[in-house]
Amino acid sequence: MTLLQEQISAIADVTAEQRSQRLSDAGGAWNERIAADPAAAQLTYTVSGRGVGSVATEIRAGKHRFLVDEPGALAGDDVAPSPVEYALGALISCQVVVYRLYAQALDLTIDEIEITAEGDLDVRKLFGIDESGRAGFHDVRLRVSISGPDSDEQYENLRQVVDDHCPVLDLFANPVPVSGALN
Repeated sequence: MTLLQEQISAIADVTAEQRSQRLSDAGGAWNERIAADPAAAQLTYTVSGRGVGSVATEIRAGKHRFLVDEPGALAGDDVAPSPVEYALGALISCQVVVYRLYAQALDLTIDEIEITAEGDLDVRKLFGIDESGRAGFHDVRLRVSISGPDSDEQYENLRQVVDDHCPVLDLFANPVPVSGALN
């Protein structure tokens, strides 16, 4: 069994009732925490990485470690997804969380959810061929497939609520001030 299969097996046994209870408990706890101290709503995430191999990066995020690489055509060893693939993966995984959270809040049922993200990237800026375009995605498309007993209209309403509240979608859709410095 691969590591991914082992990780999925460890979390796959969550029932709909357990998921519902965990979402309710977490939402309630955060509401209480923020009501008691509005500053508790402000979070800072720290992730670090170090270069390994040709152009790969070992990322450390809390107790988790993962590898990011590039395909051979971009000087990598193709031993892990690329940074832009992880970015799309972050968008998908955030969407899944927010779909689950707001389905719970709106009393909707999601039996299964699958999301596909496609991002279009023009590498001319990356390689210094043409400085006029963007270095990042110029278009991202999400396809969401939900199965459950609720109506298409209710799921469409849910999609709009999710799009309004998904932090990673917000990162993709809006400019975020970023500063950099050499240590």
